[in-house]
Amino acid sequence: MSNELAQKSIGELAPLIQSKQLSPVELTEQVLANVDLYDGEINAYIAVQKEQALEAAAQAEQEIQSGNYRGALHGIPMALKDILYFKDEKATMGSSIHGDFVAGFDATVVSKLKMAGVTFTGKLNMHEYAWGATTTNPHFGPCKNPWDLTKIPGGSSGGSGAAVASHMAIASLGTDTGGSIRIPASSCGIIGLKPTHGRISKYGCFPLAWSLDHIGPMTKTVYDAALLLELLSGYDPKDPTSVDRPAKKFSGLLESDVKDLTIGIEEEYFFKNVDSRVDEQVQLVLKQLEEAGAVIKPVSIPSLKQAEFAELVTITTEASAVHHANLLKSPEKFGEDVRFLLEVGELMSGVDYVQSQQIRRKLDLEFAAAFESVDVLISPTLPFLSPPIGSQTVDVNGQELSFLDEVIRFTGPGNLTGLPALSIPVGVKEGLPVGLQIMGPAFEEEKVLMAAALIEQMELMKGHAPNLETN
Repeated sequence: MSNELAQKSIGELAPLIQSKQLSPVELTEQVLANVDLYDGEINAYIAVQKEQALEAAAQAEQEIQSGNYRGALHGIPMALKDILYFKDEKATMGSSIHGDFVAGFDATVVSKLKMAGVTFTGKLNMHEYAWGATTTNPHFGPCKNPWDLTKIPGGSSGGSGAAVASHMAIASLGTDTGGSIRIPASSCGIIGLKPTHGRISKYGCFPLAWSLDHIGPMTKTVYDAALLLELLSGYDPKDPTSVDRPAKKFSGLLESDVKDLTIGIEEEYFFKNVDSRVDEQVQLVLKQLEEAGAVIKPVSIPSLKQAEFAELVTITTEASAVHHANLLKSPEKFGEDVRFLLEVGELMSGVDYVQSQQIRRKLDLEFAAAFESVDVLISPTLPFLSPPIGSQTVDVNGQELSFLDEVIRFTGPGNLTGLPALSIPVGVKEGLPVGLQIMGPAFEEEKVLMAAALIEQMELMKGHAPNLETN
C-alpha cells in the first residue's frame, strides 16, 4: 500500500475529506500501515488503538457522507503524548508508577479534538513523567529518531515528534516545560509550537512544573499548527493558569510581507556556543530574510545570563513537589535520570525559588521592552545536532559538552516568560534536521506563525525526508 496520503498535511487532506474524494477510513488505514511498518524500530507508540481508530474513522466517514462535516480536523488521524487524559483509558505518563492509571475524565484538549472529529490512533512514547529531553524511556523502551535510528528524537515529546516525522500520525500534541515540544520538533524536522502560557488549557494533563507547563501542536506545516492552535485555544475555568483571551483565527493570519518583518537577534545569549553546522543554517535563513526585505535588529536582554539558573531551580523544585510522596515511598520505581533530577529538586531552598521568580520578572520586562522594537526574535532551537541514544554529551564544534547543560539553553527562556515560541526545520546537516526558533510577544502567536510561514516558503527542507525505507 502506498503511504502517499499519510505523508500529506491536515491542510492538504481536509479539502479531500470534505469533498468526499478521500475516505477517512482509507487515510487511517494508511497511517496504521505505517505504524505496522516502522514502529517496531522507531518505538514512537506506547499503545496502538487500531480497532478503535478504524471504528472512529468509519463514523467520521458516515457523518461526512450525511452532510455533517465538522471542520478541518474531521477524520484526521492523530496520536497524542501519553500524558493527556482520555476518560476510562490508561494514561501512563511514560512511567511504571502510573502504568495502570485510568483517567476519570477527558483532558480539555482531548474533548476539543473529539468534538472536532479527530480519529485517535494511540498513545505516544515520552520521557518518563516528561522530565527529560531524550525519550530514552526505561519502562517502554527508547524512542528513536526517524532520520537516524541511532540518535535521540529529543524529548520529552519524542514519540510525538517521531510519529509525525515518520507519518505514523498526521499531527500530534506535545507538552513543553523547558522545550519539550520544540526540542523534538527540531530533532525530528517538524513544526513544534509552544503557545503563550495560559492560551491552551492544561486541565487533564499530568503536571511536570505548574508554572512552566504548556500544551501545543506538533505538525508537518505551519498552517496545521495554526489550525490546531485556533481549535485548542480558549479560557478554561478548570485550569487555574488559563487566561481569558479570545481565540483568534490563526490559520487565516499567515499572509504577510517580509518587508514588514523586523527580526530581533540577541547575540550575547542565543548565538553563543552554537555548533557551526547549526549556526550555518540559521544564518542562511537570516541572510535570505534580510535580502528579501526584512529588517534585522540587535537587541539586548541582560537577564538571560541568569535564565539557566532560574529554569533549573523552578523546574526541579516544582517537579519534586509533584512527585515528593512517591520519591519517598518508592524511589526505585523511577528511572535513574528522573530520580536524580527529583532528588536535585529536593535540595533547592525557598531562597533559590524566590530568587528564580525575581529573575523571571526581570526577563518578562526585558523581553517586553525588546518586542517594542521588533516583531519576533530568532535563534537556533538547539545549539547542537541530535546526539546518539545513551550519550550524556553533545558535540559542539568538536567539544564534548554536557547534554543536560546544553539542551534547554535556548528553549528554557520561553517557558520562564511564557512567551510563544515555535521551532521550524531549516535544513539538514549530516543527515539530521536543524531547527530554528521564533519567539514572539505574549498572546501574539500570529507574529510567530507569520514569520514561520515566510521561512517555510524558502523550502529549505525540499528533497529532505527521513530515509525510512533503509532505516
